Amino acid sequence: MSETTPSPQPTAQPAQPLVVNIQYVKDLSFEVPSAPQIYSQLKAQPQVSINLDVQARRVQEGQSIFEVAIVIRAEAHDTSAQANGQSATPPATVFVAELTYAGVFTLNGLPDNAVEPVLLVECPRILFPFARNILADVTRDGGFAPVLLQPIDFVALWQSRRAQAGAANPVVA
Repeated sequence: MSETTPSPQPTAQPAQPLVVNIQYVKDLSFEVPSAPQIYSQLKAQPQVSINLDVQARRVQEGQSIFEVAIVIRAEAHDTSAQANGQSATPPATVFVAELTYAGVFTLNGLPDNAVEPVLLVECPRILFPFARNILADVTRDGGFAPVLLQPIDFVALWQSRRAQAGAANPVVA
């Protein structure tokens, strides 16, 4: 007779509190309104302004699945005409890049007071490096120096947003 040892029963893995289901480009636009002339007229690096927002929404009511999106708008202007004393004309728009980079996240077993900071701080931290690369690539491929976003303090962004909205109005819909 042979002795058999019972095979160990698989232990249930505890659910991860944050699961990244998918990441994707939700919207991407790159415009050079005054092409091709701007390429020969541009004498210096354009002045680039960046606008960044984080949005979160529940995908389906009653479930802990959320879409989090980083919305970035980079707008470059030729300020060299203003530097030469021609300030009567507004600076020419060199390019406009708009990117919405999103991810779908599942939250498991988080207390209610932790959901908003996870969605508006931790999830954007995961998405940001990918969005940063896409923006740099698209501006470089558009014929300009790549726009390299500096690291973002998502905690400060979330806190300022909460202060603006007031504690009574949660940011997550």
